[in-house]
Amino acid sequence: MRADAGVHFFGIRHHGPGSAACLVQALEALQPAAVLIEGPADATPILPMLAAPGMKPPVALLCYPKDDPARAGFWPFAEFSPEYQAVLWAVAHAVPVSFIDLPSTARQPEKKAEAAAGKESEAEDGAEGAAENEAENPHAQHEEAPPREYLDPLGVLAEAAGYQDGESWWSDLIEHNPAPGPVFEAIAEAMAALRENLAETPEFEALREAHMRRAIAAARKEQEGPLAVVCGAWHVPALAAASAATRKADQARLKGLPREKSAVTWAPWTSPRLARDGYGAGVAAPGWNLHLWRGAGARQDGNSLWLVRIAHVLREQGYLVSTASLIEAERLAQALAAIRERPRAGFEELREAAIACLFGGESLLWERIEATLLLGNDVGEIPPDVPLAPLIEDLQRQQKATRLKAEALPQELSLDLRSESGLARSTLLHRLDLLGVPWGRAQDAGGSRGTFRERWQLAWEPEFAVRLVEHLVHGPTIAQAAAGCLLEQIRAATTLDQMAESIRAAITANLPEAAAEGLRLFEARAAHSDNCPEMLASIPPLADIIRYGEARATAAAQHLAPLLERLIVEAALKLDYAARSLDAEAAAQLAAQIDAAHTGIRLIEAGEEILAAWMQGLAAVLDDEQGTPSLAGTAARLLYGAGRLAPEAAVTLMGRRLSPGVPVADAASFLEGFFHATATLLIHDAALRQAVDLWITHLEEADFITSLPLLRRVFSALDQSERKRLLAAALGQSAAVSSLLRPAPDGGAGWQAHFAMLATLLAEEHARKNDE
Repeated sequence: MRADAGVHFFGIRHHGPGSAACLVQALEALQPAAVLIEGPADATPILPMLAAPGMKPPVALLCYPKDDPARAGFWPFAEFSPEYQAVLWAVAHAVPVSFIDLPSTARQPEKKAEAAAGKESEAEDGAEGAAENEAENPHAQHEEAPPREYLDPLGVLAEAAGYQDGESWWSDLIEHNPAPGPVFEAIAEAMAALRENLAETPEFEALREAHMRRAIAAARKEQEGPLAVVCGAWHVPALAAASAATRKADQARLKGLPREKSAVTWAPWTSPRLARDGYGAGVAAPGWNLHLWRGAGARQDGNSLWLVRIAHVLREQGYLVSTASLIEAERLAQALAAIRERPRAGFEELREAAIACLFGGESLLWERIEATLLLGNDVGEIPPDVPLAPLIEDLQRQQKATRLKAEALPQELSLDLRSESGLARSTLLHRLDLLGVPWGRAQDAGGSRGTFRERWQLAWEPEFAVRLVEHLVHGPTIAQAAAGCLLEQIRAATTLDQMAESIRAAITANLPEAAAEGLRLFEARAAHSDNCPEMLASIPPLADIIRYGEARATAAAQHLAPLLERLIVEAALKLDYAARSLDAEAAAQLAAQIDAAHTGIRLIEAGEEILAAWMQGLAAVLDDEQGTPSLAGTAARLLYGAGRLAPEAAVTLMGRRLSPGVPVADAASFLEGFFHATATLLIHDAALRQAVDLWITHLEEADFITSLPLLRRVFSALDQSERKRLLAAALGQSAAVSSLLRPAPDGGAGWQAHFAMLATLLAEEHARKNDE
């Protein structure tokens, strides 16, 4: 503890349970008149809420300028954070508590300048960048990354003492100095020595320390009695050095400090996020820190409890762990501590002992469980009487109504849309996704179990609160904000397929007004459009809407069928013109759109007239002499699969398209289009296989070699067993391979040589697939 004229400085390690325990003891001994904490000064009014009965850490202070929520910042608190424990002590003892650091809006001047300049990256990265770089680590600055000493000075001292874990070093320090006073004094002296090695304090850090010194001076005038200042250990020497000269310099430095109105509230945080960004080694394992804070680390059997927890995690994952192995692990940990001349086994010793005795020396097994063991799955809770941003408050209401609990680690969720609860959960997740809050990620929506099933993977991230705040401009509830955001997308859409995707999203998220407006705008645009690829791309999402009609009964979906039918007919009429004279890339893109549209049309079971119009469009592409060969092959494949091209006609068509008079490149492109993703036809259809055989037979050797890459693409869709069957079918029987590999009487230029090359190709493809 560093004292200066009634001001007592407690240099702590952020999120350090050892610091927290010592701090509580020191506060009890000092009984200060006020507690001052490093944190954004504009959040002081809501600071006592941190001690509310329903507040369950980890939680985070959320601050943002009222006119620019994208510049939001987080200040997280865990149960073992010294600042959190200081607030609990102050509220319990009815002592004033306040933040003394720069206001949140004064910490991001560069962010404001970028927003004013209209930089696109600000819209994408502003919230996350502010949260990660500025709030979770209050020592960060915008000009350059500060030295490690600023971020985790106690971690630096721990490394210098030969420790990998700062908390183990702190615990050993307490063992030698059980009284908290000497510990804080020793830390202050060490920080002063560390600061002497740096040439100068970065400007942003100097600005922060100037603000904190001025706040401390103001508190001294207001309070009678000792003041307790809780701050990062690094700042103690600078804050304790206040004088008349520093007051004058501080006043000059703080002159012109940006002043903006801010909004402050509390938001749930997660234990994994405490580890992802924070203050060095001490917070890399929040599970271990929580273990230390809750007293297990100070008990004689604390090591045993930690090893038992490791065993519990292992057993949950199906591994066998014996009691004897646990006993040996604890003995080994104690032996390692004795060898290293440490008072007791810490994190490093217990980890190494567990790997040796429980994991058979395999560190990979430790890596498999460390996320569960060290990070945990805790998500904080905010009491209902704490004022929140409207969208966050609405989300909490809907989470409670749908019985969806936010979890930090990924969780699988299966929904049945025929049930009221399943549909409500799905609607909430889809609406949040529209707001850029992917709490749930759809896994093969619809899937093989029908359109009434959805599978999701849920994982909550603290940044989602910032994204909700950003969308307050669209409305105060999740439904209103999602509808407003989606309408903006629909009105800004430049193509039919973009509008169709937005309409599908509106119906899936049960936003009838947005869906109705989207359909109106889509119909108006479609009536004046002659862009066939746009029409084709819009068919699949609209077909999906009709498919979902039974699960999500909406008026918009019921009136969509006539519009989709007109769109199919228009696309079919323009299809042959769109398929003319395209290069390979454009042809591949249009082929994918034709395939997707065909799947959508089959999905909705269109009427015979609509289906006939579509088939006529495909036939026109096939018969068009100016058409692109690969697209003609695509059309022939779809007609053949739909039964509109008879097998005999298909063989005749194949013979004509692969005849010697057709350029080899065109014939190869047609072949690729016809057998795209359907190479199994070569196994089952002898007539088609014979037509391809005949084409290969008449190829010159150079042309055949040129066509090999294309043939490889065709065969790449076959699995191992299918390749074997195709080889057997193409060569008659496996015993015939050796005879076909013999030189032909004409010197090897005959069809036997070509088939030998084909066999080699298939074998090579087979080997490649096995390697993969």
